[in-house]
Amino acid sequence: MNSAAGVSPVIRTSRWLGLPVALGLIAAIFCLHIALGAKLLPLNVVFEALTARDPSNFNHTIIWDLRLPRALVGMIVGASLSVAGALMQGVTRNPLAEPGILGLMAGAAFAVVFGIGMLGLVDNTAIPLMAAGGALGAACLVYLIARWVPGGTSPLTLTLAGAVVTAFLGALTSVAFLLRENAFDSYRVWLSGSLAGRDLSMLLTAGPVLIVALLLSFALARQITALAMGEEVAQALGVRTGWLKAQLLVCVVALTAGSVALAGPLGFVGLVIPHVVRLFTGAGYRWIVPYSAVLGAGYLLAVDVAARMLFRPAEISTGIITALIGAPIFIYLIHQRAR
Repeated sequence: MNSAAGVSPVIRTSRWLGLPVALGLIAAIFCLHIALGAKLLPLNVVFEALTARDPSNFNHTIIWDLRLPRALVGMIVGASLSVAGALMQGVTRNPLAEPGILGLMAGAAFAVVFGIGMLGLVDNTAIPLMAAGGALGAACLVYLIARWVPGGTSPLTLTLAGAVVTAFLGALTSVAFLLRENAFDSYRVWLSGSLAGRDLSMLLTAGPVLIVALLLSFALARQITALAMGEEVAQALGVRTGWLKAQLLVCVVALTAGSVALAGPLGFVGLVIPHVVRLFTGAGYRWIVPYSAVLGAGYLLAVDVAARMLFRPAEISTGIITALIGAPIFIYLIHQRAR
């Protein structure tokens, strides 16, 4: 499980030097994310509001009540979806795996829509639980379909089964939305994947679960490297593969469900970031998982800035930008795998 063996000096150096660079970059994006918007705020005002809040200052109120919650949600959702994608790619040994492509995100979104529209469950505790149930159900459905078709749970069958489940649950979500359209007035933007309008109440509910799932993912990262080399290799190295997969499934479901509850379905984040991280960390999950969390947080902040500023004063959903970026990368990965 020693990921340093056979690693080039360039990769070894970039692993250690990349972290402070990435953290500095994220700090800069975080400040820009708060400063930019319908009303542009100078950076010195941002620093002043964050370090010495004045409740009577209107700019400080904008920052603390609107922009800071949105930035914090963006960071934790970006980190969670990126780590979930990295875990799924390691467990399934499928470079195309991520919560959106394998149906977990569609399952979480459908469960939330069903719970709100049909059962009237709208409180902050119920929504993450419904999302977790939907994500777990969708994961099981994708696995059973892949097991059932000839070829078993290969990367191709898992991807195809995920596409089928995503399309099916997406259609059911649309039907539920149309049948109870009035019940979803405040969730239209959420369904398209957006950080707009997020407040701290949902973050305080889902955030602790996401942080625990992230910490558990970091703790398990070294074992994922062995699992990614094959189940027999992992068992020969002393890894209890069944127990490890169960823990990783819990992490992936929790990270996906919490993210969907906070920001709706944001596709391709878990696909893009782990592949970018591998460019400078190599294949060791001891590095891929924490770096995915750091870069994923910065990536979603940057995408959200673009969503707010590209057509200013109008704003588009963050999920549209993640899809526009992720879809070409998905096609590129399929092309590389088919060669």
